[in-house]
Parts: sequence; C-alpha cells; structure tokens
Amino acid sequence: MFRFSRHLRPISVRRTWEIRVVASVAARLGGLAAACTLASLLSIQVCAQQTAPATPVVVQPGAPGKPTRTLPPTTKATLPPVSPADVQFMQGMIMHHGQAVEMTALIESHTENKDLRSLGARISRSQSDEIKFMKRWLATRGQPTSETMPDMHHMNMPGMDHSKMSHGAMALMPGMLTPEQMEALRKARGEEFDRLFLTGMIQHHGGALTMVKALFDTAGAGQDAELFNFATDVDSGQRAEIRIMQNMLERHPVKEKR
Repeated sequence: MFRFSRHLRPISVRRTWEIRVVASVAARLGGLAAACTLASLLSIQVCAQQTAPATPVVVQPGAPGKPTRTLPPTTKATLPPVSPADVQFMQGMIMHHGQAVEMTALIESHTENKDLRSLGARISRSQSDEIKFMKRWLATRGQPTSETMPDMHHMNMPGMDHSKMSHGAMALMPGMLTPEQMEALRKARGEEFDRLFLTGMIQHHGGALTMVKALFDTAGAGQDAELFNFATDVDSGQRAEIRIMQNMLERHPVKEKR
C-alpha cells in the first residue's frame, strides 16, 4: 500500500480524479504495472510543485514625487559617511573605558566590600563589551582604534577648566583619573580604597557624560544610528551607576584620611 508524504501539497480534485482513473486502468495491467504508473504520476506531481527560488529584488525608494528604482541583485549596502567628531568620540571613549576596566581590576585584591565587588563586576563587564563594540564600529568604517587627532586638551569640552589642570592631566579625556589618583587607588586598601574608588568612578562617569554631551552638541555629529544608540545608552547607564555609587557613599560614609 502506498503512503504519501505529509510534506506534499494538497492535490486538486481534478488531479485526484486523474489518479483514480489511471490507477483503475493500471490495476487491470497487474500489480507491477500499477506501481510503476502511480510512481511515475506522483513523480510528475512532485516535480511540478518544486519551483526555482525567486531572485532577490533590490529596490531603492525614490525622492518625494520620484519613482523607485530596481537595482541589480549584486548591489551592496554602503555605510553613510562618518563625522570626524564621531570617530574622535569612539577613539576617546575606548581610552576612557579602558581606565574604568583598569580601576575595577583592583577591587578583588583591595577590598572585601561585597556591594563594591558586585558593582565593579558590572562596570567591568559592560565597559569591556562596549570597548569591543567601539573597535568593531571603527574597523568597519576603516578607522584606527587609537586617537589620531590633536590632543583632547585642544577641544573646548564643557566643564573642563584648563587653568586648574596639570599638563599631564590636560591630555586625559574628561573625568579620567590623573596618574596621581590612580597611584593612590593602587596603594589604598579596605575602606580607604572603597572611598577612593567610588569618588573616582563617579568623577570618571561624569566625564563620560561630558563627552556624550559634547558629541551631540557638535553640528553633524551623532547621526549614525549605531553610534547614536550607543552614546545614549552610555549616558543613561552611567547616570544610573552614578546614583548607585552616591547612595553607597551615603549609606556607608568613609572618612577621608588626613
């Protein structure tokens, strides 16, 4: 007895009638002939159902009042031109995030504070992932991942008082800890480390917010969809973490060493 595959499309009423007629005739010719006839008929039916895949169609919408254009299937999407400020923002933020990851790497050996350890793991994980994203974004657009433009202290970043900054600190991104601050953090232990880490990371995150604001205040910058989403995520995420760190300092105030 023949069994039909469940994957076959339903056969029309006319086709069913044709099969019955042929099967009736073939039955008179014997079992072998019937089998051959039905197999041949089903083979034709299956072949008729198989159609060649459709060729992809690439359509370019026209300007208002203009018709759309059908482009060749080999047409490839091209990325929009990037703003120099976009590139500089990504390059600078890679360096900025790198110091945050360096700071969180000290937590395990410098404090037993469980809340701080949990926060540090969160910051390290998120900023490490964002560094990978920024490097991919730059590489996709043929841009280097390191800063190639003039030093950041030539930029008029809001909130930066150059008159109060040392020459070494002026080359840093906004909010980044100075070498002296990083050295103090490395030497600290326990509660002193907790205070220096929290105050330092609040300063650090504040600098990232300054960089995002400067990006969006620059004409023509921040228009790339991926960069726009990333920058707004940085802004909202680091604002939330600043509030968490401020609450931690308020709940467990640590007196500064004199």
